[in-house]
Amino acid sequence: MSIRRRGTAAGAALALSGAGVLLGLAASPAQAAEVSYATHCVPPAGISPIDGTTKVEITAPATAKVGDTVDVVWKFVQAASKNPDIIDLPANSVQPSGILKAAGAQAADIAMQGTRTNPAIPKGGAMVLSDMKGSIKLTTAGEVTLTPDAYTVNAMSTDTKCTPKETVQKAAAIQVTGGGGGGTSSPTPTPSTTPTPSATPTTTASPTATGGSGQTDYTGKEVQVPYACKTPIGDKNATSPVQIDARRNGGNFDLTVQFKKSVMNSPADIPKGSVKPSMEVVLGGADKGTVHVEGPTNAKDIKSGDPIEIPDLTGTYKPGASGTSTLSPGVLTIKALGTTTTCTPTKTEVSLTLDTSRQPGGASGGTSASGGSTAGGSGTSGSGGLAETGASDHGALKALGLVAGTAILLGGAVFTFMPKRRTR
Repeated sequence: MSIRRRGTAAGAALALSGAGVLLGLAASPAQAAEVSYATHCVPPAGISPIDGTTKVEITAPATAKVGDTVDVVWKFVQAASKNPDIIDLPANSVQPSGILKAAGAQAADIAMQGTRTNPAIPKGGAMVLSDMKGSIKLTTAGEVTLTPDAYTVNAMSTDTKCTPKETVQKAAAIQVTGGGGGGTSSPTPTPSTTPTPSATPTTTASPTATGGSGQTDYTGKEVQVPYACKTPIGDKNATSPVQIDARRNGGNFDLTVQFKKSVMNSPADIPKGSVKPSMEVVLGGADKGTVHVEGPTNAKDIKSGDPIEIPDLTGTYKPGASGTSTLSPGVLTIKALGTTTTCTPTKTEVSLTLDTSRQPGGASGGTSASGGSTAGGSGTSGSGGLAETGASDHGALKALGLVAGTAILLGGAVFTFMPKRRTR
């Protein structure tokens, strides 16, 4: 009896052990082998292509059935480069996406998407990219291998595209058996879409205001200003509606320059006190020279996805001549996070006309040839390059150029910067 009992117990233990082994095989995840491969990355214009090494780990189920939809994860063990010594990258400003190649029993391109989640990355610091996720519906029995392929890193609205320079080894495999009943579908994450700015109605140009007896406030007309802008990452063009208003203050005029356009969302967290705009308003007619106007820095942090507004630019115009003087939008300068973007109008249009009386120490004067005016009422061509800010029919000054990324994974980055919405 004892022998039979021992035999029965041993058999039961063996059976349980075997069941446990089978259960473990059915539930065990794939061993996510780390693969390394030489990578060629092309940053935005102005940054030379860089070659580096990417290390990736892919995780997927070890076994599945035909009809199942399974989730896969792409983990960046090592990005192809560090953040160069150009600028600190703010938190939550980098988002990866890519393609995972399925081969073997089933061939497919699996779209992978990460979140815009990263710590602040200092100059020279290692790049930190979020895990990318995707899913595939299995249709054929057999072994399905998973291999990393090309990927893109989006940083503050610019893309750096990276492709393998060599044959990449498989990083995981799924053993697919037939007769599946269909698993629970897990949709592949899709990148969020930045809202398209709504077009601002263009106002009909009204006669410019002139100084009359007792008048103190003068409203300029809204003019469309095409800019050629120079950024640390290249030469670009942009167009923005601008309006110059004035208020008489004794013999001087307090100026307010408004950029009128709908609000765009910020693609990254922007710390307070980091953005400072200014402009040189161009004088014409009786007077010559420029008037410096500037706006305050952003008073509070701007979260990713929140609107970024350009404030009113203000300054004082002290006339240097008596007569009829014109004011036109001039060179725009934006300083942010240690970088400077300079935008020069390629064509200028008068926004405001004033009757002026010469003030001591005023602008250059009507007949001076050395008045310092670099652009008269007709406008001048400018060199430079602000990142592309949208079609001119939107009237959008959309971005200031920032060298805000890594030379390999980010290159230069451009963060979207739009004027605030105004009610007429």
